[in-house]
Amino acid sequence: MSVTSALYTGISGLNANGEAMSVIGNNISNVNTIGFKQGRMLFSDVLSSTISGGSQIGRGVQIQTVENQFTQGSFESTESGTDLAVQGDSFFVVQNDNGRYYTRAGAFNFDKDKILVNPEGYQVQGYGIIPSSGLADGVMKPIDLTSFATTPPKQTSAVDMVLNLDSTQTTPALAWDPANPVATSNFSTSLSVYDSQGNAHTATVYFRKTAANAWDWHAILPDAQAGTTGSSTTPLDGTLTFDATGALTGQTPLASAAQNITFAGGVTAPQPILFDMGVGATTQYASPSIVSSQTQDGYYQGTLTKVTIDDKGYVNGVYSNGELKKLYQVTLAKFASTTGLSKAGGTLFEETLESGQPLFSNASTPGVGKVLANSLEQSNVDMAAQFVKMITTQRGYSANSKTITTADEMLQEVLNLKR
Repeated sequence: MSVTSALYTGISGLNANGEAMSVIGNNISNVNTIGFKQGRMLFSDVLSSTISGGSQIGRGVQIQTVENQFTQGSFESTESGTDLAVQGDSFFVVQNDNGRYYTRAGAFNFDKDKILVNPEGYQVQGYGIIPSSGLADGVMKPIDLTSFATTPPKQTSAVDMVLNLDSTQTTPALAWDPANPVATSNFSTSLSVYDSQGNAHTATVYFRKTAANAWDWHAILPDAQAGTTGSSTTPLDGTLTFDATGALTGQTPLASAAQNITFAGGVTAPQPILFDMGVGATTQYASPSIVSSQTQDGYYQGTLTKVTIDDKGYVNGVYSNGELKKLYQVTLAKFASTTGLSKAGGTLFEETLESGQPLFSNASTPGVGKVLANSLEQSNVDMAAQFVKMITTQRGYSANSKTITTADEMLQEVLNLKR
């Protein structure tokens, strides 16, 4: 009987709108959940019944799917450098003994074992770094700092200088004397160089004008052993030649010619060092002699003091010796269909047949997205929109209840035909 069918049609509406209210309630309850993606209920009609004449009568509503919406949430700035967010549609990869999961919630920190984890202890996955290139090696593993607590020393292999030597200077009255370098030179500068054990050695370079557009330079390294390259007090001697415009056009020894220096203190192997005085950059102008820049590429052993993460997802170690070293690169995963992912609780997702298999990559790959440090992605729940949906769902529920009560009253009228 059609009136009886109306009862079941109304019941289907009550059930569907009741479940929809559960989805809305779940969205609202997670309005402050980091990385949460809201869901929406999609309805579809039930297969209609065909009556005489080929007409169809609907049989109510059914739940088609609860679809997760992966729109970008807004970003919250934080004080923790290991708080991460993804700008784009990729996911962080985390893993525990039960398997691999994917998340947008980047509230990570290093645990007692120095492994980057989420609040539930899932290990964040990253790629190792190829030392020679500084690029990811493609081997996914936990981001573990255990083997990066220190960085070994590096011996100096190059010294680079750019300076201006005062063209108004005159040649000192006394000939060059390594025992009295200050009185027999016009200008000097000092820097530290490092041997293979990370010991610092002072190198002082003295500049002496010898003629118009011509200077000598002498590097004194007191710790150098006698007989390495010249005497123990003056291991290195060279010349500088300027043109009429004041530009340095040549130096001896050549910047490409390594000078072998042996340091005292147990470090006996000759150490080749290139001395580049800045041909094409160093000048001889009529202004005070000054060093524009001087660098050397060695350093002493360093201890890990800080970890930073850049927008390419590189996990960088900052060491006490000033070195910045790439340690890992955060792994990101993309899916052909994010709506096909299954929620696993804890703001985690699992792959399904509908989502397709993950494509693992990193933020250096175009189109994958950026990694933002000191940031967390907020829930993408729009409270105003949810409250509007709550009102319409409530109205729908009430309307379906009216369908049931009205059908019941119609049935009662039929029963009242026989008294």
